[in-house]
Amino acid sequence: MNLLKRLQNAITRATVKLVNSKTKTQTLQIGLLAGEIKGGIEHLEPYGFTSCPHVGAEGLALFLGGDRSNGVVIVTADKRYRLLNLAAGEVAIYDDQGQMVALKRTGIVVSTPKTLTATASGDATITAPNVKVVGNVQVQGDVNVTGTISATGDVKAGSISLNSHVHSGVESGSSNTGAPQ
Repeated sequence: MNLLKRLQNAITRATVKLVNSKTKTQTLQIGLLAGEIKGGIEHLEPYGFTSCPHVGAEGLALFLGGDRSNGVVIVTADKRYRLLNLAAGEVAIYDDQGQMVALKRTGIVVSTPKTLTATASGDATITAPNVKVVGNVQVQGDVNVTGTISATGDVKAGSISLNSHVHSGVESGSSNTGAPQ
């Protein structure tokens, strides 16, 4: 094969046709230019990051020495789901379901239409000047607070409301009950 042809065969755009994510190195079946199909192509991913691309995602395939029997896919992308309007320097991970974690200029944003579950196998610490959670929060375990707790709604301990509980055996008048014990 002449040198020009080998160079032309070395790097090409690819379209994902099938994915096998059950192996140590994910393999893809990809479609290349002119209807060429290649299977069992390893998808090399950066250490610590992995994804399972949808059929129809695009990729960049490298064929060492221009030999189309020895290839790897070094990156896949899917413009159907890519986040738009990130500012320069911002970074995000996301999926096709609208879930994302973004390192924005204003702070870290975690967003999901699903249930967000945080599990720590040891001590986990979030350090930030402010943490805002939008949605309902359920805690399984103890909650310890150093500082003030403020609530705009009612606070309950079991079924006892802080806003509407009553004390029995109190005589009416200007007297107050004793301090909490």
